[in-house]
Amino acid sequence: MANKTSQQILNTSGNLLGFCLIVITSLHISNKSESSFIDEITSVIAILLSFSCIFSFISMRSNNSKLEIQLETFADYLFLTSLAGILLIIVLVSFNFI
Repeated sequence: MANKTSQQILNTSGNLLGFCLIVITSLHISNKSESSFIDEITSVIAILLSFSCIFSFISMRSNNSKLEIQLETFADYLFLTSLAGILLIIVLVSFNFI
């Protein structure tokens, strides 16, 4: 049973998904969503984080060790891609609102 990182990925992805939803909501409330494409990028990242949560959860529940490792690795790659996207969002927000 691998599950070296599945629990951490599931917990952190869920938290970052909340961060993405706050960013999307704040852009829509401030009416900046029409003039910016940050909400589209954030939506894609939220989808990636959702799939990362799903794959890490299935990995923890799996009885097949080969499938467990594959799902955990895939969730890990999705999580890393999402982190890079969040870094992009932070850079874009910093340069657009300063």
